Amino acid sequence: MTEPAAAAPAPGGTGAPQVEPERRLHPMSWLFVLVAQLRQFIVPLLALLVFGQGDRNELWPLIGVGVLALVSLWQYFTYRYGVADDALVVRSGLLERSVRVIPFARIHNVALQQSVLHRLFDVAEVRLESAGGKKPEAEMRVLRLDDALALEALVRRRGRAAAAMPAGTDAATALLELPTAEVLRLGLVSNRGLILVGAAFAGVSQFNRDLIPQLFERWGGALFGWAGEHGFGPTQYLLAGASLVLLAVLLLRLLSVVLALLQYHGFRLSEHGRRLTVERGLAARWRTSASRRRIQAWTLREGLMHRWLGRRSLEVDTAVAEEQNQQRALREVAPIATPARCRALIDHLLPRARWDALEWRPVPPRSWWRRWLPSIPLTALAAAVLAWHFGGVGLLALAWLPWSAFVARRHAARAAWALGPELVAVREGWLARHWRFAELDKLQALHLVRSPLDRRCGTATLWLDTAGASPMAPPLRLRFLPLAEVEVLYARLSREVARRPLRW
Repeated sequence: MTEPAAAAPAPGGTGAPQVEPERRLHPMSWLFVLVAQLRQFIVPLLALLVFGQGDRNELWPLIGVGVLALVSLWQYFTYRYGVADDALVVRSGLLERSVRVIPFARIHNVALQQSVLHRLFDVAEVRLESAGGKKPEAEMRVLRLDDALALEALVRRRGRAAAAMPAGTDAATALLELPTAEVLRLGLVSNRGLILVGAAFAGVSQFNRDLIPQLFERWGGALFGWAGEHGFGPTQYLLAGASLVLLAVLLLRLLSVVLALLQYHGFRLSEHGRRLTVERGLAARWRTSASRRRIQAWTLREGLMHRWLGRRSLEVDTAVAEEQNQQRALREVAPIATPARCRALIDHLLPRARWDALEWRPVPPRSWWRRWLPSIPLTALAAAVLAWHFGGVGLLALAWLPWSAFVARRHAARAAWALGPELVAVREGWLARHWRFAELDKLQALHLVRSPLDRRCGTATLWLDTAGASPMAPPLRLRFLPLAEVEVLYARLSREVARRPLRW
């Protein structure tokens, strides 16, 4: 079934809106739609082609491709878009027609994506996204690149007019550009190579669950057999194992560097009035823009490798559709930058927050007990199970307790929170550190939570909810504070949230 029209009424009446001359998709758009559909059906089509028996069955893949091509052509001939006053009108369907009216004020994010094939034809895929929706408001596959950029500029201008912004504020201002050296550093600090290898293992396991175990078994047998033939002792085995681990780490880092170059080459963050635009990509180009007021929360990250290189990462959460590809949302404002550059970006984009003037209040040092206590029964249970299976050697698992106590003390020593006139912020982490913060008028709900252990220790945790929180971002919460302190803070924030209009 086709999707019903948007809830917003057409400007100027209840009938079909009068629009400017409507536009079609690019004449080759059917080809890109066909390619996208073939990606979803490539596995069953190949299975039919390879395992089909008889001439009759072997024709089914070709028939399937033909049907998909007809569907793609159908979409091209029945898809139109145009402008009606302060809204974009999208028409689709032939037998069952759909007219979708999308007010420009409702469009929160404009994403342009170019694969290698897109760049060969000088076209782009456009997605218009809003907050709270289950899918994009409109997805145009594909438009000529100049038409796509013109549509993005139109959304930006109409959004600026809806916000009553003065003219002349649409000039582009570059805020951050990453040279190749910075992109290489980003590859060193990221773990994208490990994620890609894990995804490859998961994909292979879907087709043959025994393939990965068999490969490890064969490689292990060959390695141990070769080592046995050369008379390796314990020291040689240890050195060989350490060498293999080091080689695997280096290969994963090299893969991460290659992926960073592909994804972030030519990264550029620019500002057009009140909208932020990010462009990046080597073979495939990706461009997205979102209004600054749609930013709900911020995350400043600093891992161990970040500190060695003197860098940090700045990310944002935007209020966009829930089921969208996170890669296409405006998320990384500064994938990697110096601490001073990150502070400058925060001061520029949040001028009233006064980030450098925040007074950080440390979490009481004794809160490390609250962090450490849950690990005691879990470690004891693990040690008991291991001892039952392996004898006294399993009791070595109890050595985890002093280490976990040390880690809990380090986390407690680093934890702090701050509350300014416009901002609430949390600092957490030890080896991998992060600062999580949000403007007070972006807070949607407050939750004061106490577990049975919290009631025993006299502590509580305050959760702060905003719209559009990314699943990859750490939660915004004040953990394991004394109950009296949390209650005072909860009352103060409740008053602030109640008197401020929600901005998203």
